[in-house]
Amino acid sequence: MPEKIPGFSNNFVGELSSLSFQEICFEISNKFLSEDILANDINEIIEQSINFDAPLISLENNTHILELFHGPTFAFKDFGARFMAEVFKHFLQDSKKEVIVLVATSGDTGSAVANAFYRKEGLKVVLLYPEKKISNLQEKQLTTLGENIYALEINGTFDDCQSLVKQAFNDNSLKKFKNLTSANSINIARLLPQTFYYFRAFQQLQNKNDELIFSVPSGNLGNLTAGLIAMQMGLPVSIFISATNLNSVFTEFLSTGKFTPRKSVPTLSNAMDVGNPNNFYRIVHLFNQKIEIIKNIIRSKTITDNETIETIRNVYQKYDYLLDPHGAVGFKAAIDLLLNDLSKKQLIILETAHPAKFSETIKESIEKEIDIPPGLKSCLQLEKKSVKMKSVYNELKEYLLAV
Repeated sequence: MPEKIPGFSNNFVGELSSLSFQEICFEISNKFLSEDILANDINEIIEQSINFDAPLISLENNTHILELFHGPTFAFKDFGARFMAEVFKHFLQDSKKEVIVLVATSGDTGSAVANAFYRKEGLKVVLLYPEKKISNLQEKQLTTLGENIYALEINGTFDDCQSLVKQAFNDNSLKKFKNLTSANSINIARLLPQTFYYFRAFQQLQNKNDELIFSVPSGNLGNLTAGLIAMQMGLPVSIFISATNLNSVFTEFLSTGKFTPRKSVPTLSNAMDVGNPNNFYRIVHLFNQKIEIIKNIIRSKTITDNETIETIRNVYQKYDYLLDPHGAVGFKAAIDLLLNDLSKKQLIILETAHPAKFSETIKESIEKEIDIPPGLKSCLQLEKKSVKMKSVYNELKEYLLAV
């Protein structure tokens, strides 16, 4: 975590409408990075990485969808992964050492990181993903690039992948031979760029005086943590809704005050299939371990797969808008918790991935095929390249020493 969260004045927040999205990104980045990176270099990092938008789509006057899938891999992870890749490139430009970026993925993180770091000099990316627990399209995105991208298909869950990554970072004997870093949200450099689109969402609202509520599909809690950081920087958010699937350890924490990690279970919203979310500890740290304050700011609800499918169908029929399974969890949790009472409220639901990435679930929900964008379809014809591996640390260590 940063030693402190820098704040913006009310004047800055009030004048957001006069700034471009990239100017917003610069102002936020400069608050955190100015002691380490020159302003011109920060600008260049943003120009290279954040060259797509996060549009706010209004379903009704008080209900909005923040589309975060307009980057190259059609998922919100593009914001953090591309920004981080450019930061790494900046710091390594005069270095001759090689760095291994070690990543555990439940789907979209892997494809975003693979795309962002592809062919970046001095960087190798090793992706760990759970066998048969991500969509076919997600798997193709992260296993077909080759070159400096290495995909490991782990016989286990995302939590097993995450545990292997953590063991590698704690292994001093490995670090004598290999320079390791992470591109998961455990790396703060990937988390900070996710604050950008919270400010961008507020900028696009017509009525900025109503109570502002964000509903965030929640797995590893990185997206939620980024929103909380944006709030502490001065964004006027009243409530966050942490929408969970059956992997509901955070929902249970808010209810009982006890954090009890457990093995994750597979769901239709697979990017949220996390039983021991890393960013839980950041959230508790942000609020100085004061659980009652956390409960006042964050509400939470668990949504089943059947409810997810039903929500995709209902939203499509009512608004002619297609949610992906994660956005559907966010939508359903928000409507249930707010009891459809949106008077003097502005509800923004984060839509974290393009629905075409989950075409089988969408077809089951709306009973028809949907078009797959060319940028997604292109990888389906490519050859999968992955190494199957047991969830055993020594196997991973041997692989990393040889890569």
